[in-house]
Amino acid sequence: MAVSETQLMLSVGLIEKDVNGDTLWVWCYPSVSTDLREVLLRKCCLTSDSTVLHTFVFGQYCRTWYYISTVDVQEPTVLKKVTHFSIVITAKDFNPEKYAAFSRVLCRMYIKHGNPVKMMEGYIAVLTKGICQSDENGSFLIKDYDVRKAYLAGSIKDVVSQFGMETIILYTALMLKKRIVIYHPRVEALLEFTRALPALTWHRKDWSILHPYVHLEDRELDNLRVCTGYVAGFVDPEVTNRSDLFDVFVNLPDGEITISQHAKEAMAMGKLHKEIGHFIVQSAEDNDRTDVQVIKDISMKTKEILSNLVSLAKEGEDAKLTLEALKQRHFPLATENFLFHLAAAEQLLKI
Repeated sequence: MAVSETQLMLSVGLIEKDVNGDTLWVWCYPSVSTDLREVLLRKCCLTSDSTVLHTFVFGQYCRTWYYISTVDVQEPTVLKKVTHFSIVITAKDFNPEKYAAFSRVLCRMYIKHGNPVKMMEGYIAVLTKGICQSDENGSFLIKDYDVRKAYLAGSIKDVVSQFGMETIILYTALMLKKRIVIYHPRVEALLEFTRALPALTWHRKDWSILHPYVHLEDRELDNLRVCTGYVAGFVDPEVTNRSDLFDVFVNLPDGEITISQHAKEAMAMGKLHKEIGHFIVQSAEDNDRTDVQVIKDISMKTKEILSNLVSLAKEGEDAKLTLEALKQRHFPLATENFLFHLAAAEQLLKI
């Protein structure tokens, strides 16, 4: 267990806001690059003018996941000159519940001792043994947090209840590895909504497409641009005007989904989409079905589509699909278009 699991952690850091209102990166073990440190300071909420405290946020930058727990320091405490602090954990894996639980233990240690050395000891204990035990600060056991639970923690039923038949747009965009941008002014709402979306393409089990909390800042946007497809969340309303960043735009507060002009051809909807959309809605609206069952239902439907695609490809050269082979089947235009772009996304297309 612990060997591969624990090797996923990369670092633990500490950001403090003092009585003068200054926010500083004060400690880190073993190290964090200057570039990533700047990003983490921006994400931690202590550097912004807003008085809103985000107790836990997570995201990804340059293939490194970060998890930030922020605490409002209450009297009495040994931290005399500190008003707030954030514990930052960086890791290779997506598992918000795991790192939220671990950072809560580290936060309690810091409040009690006011010394980063205690946190470093806790971090090393998890790194080497997969467990951090402490009577007064709570214990943390790495094997309690299976990655599949993290993948299944988002609610597809909630997504469908908000967007109904339009969920098919999100499904199609994910299947075709398109760029989806989601806007909401509240970061907590973004984190909850965005993390659910990769489950619509469960066959890939790929949460690396998830960038739930992005700022309109050059380095972060450059990092996004190198990705073929993504699900990216923004709190800045200015992102609405940045059509260079998305193929599909979701305005969460207004419950609106827009397809960019340049993506309309690849995203054209037809009879097949309508059928899949109805299927998704029917499954999600069934009160007897859990989120896990809904994900299974959609996954089965996806497998059906993919095996049809594979069987079409087998007829082609080198078990790859060509546009000519597709045209010979006389599918409706929207279906042909979807299958062609899907074959490209699944690397089944002969170029």
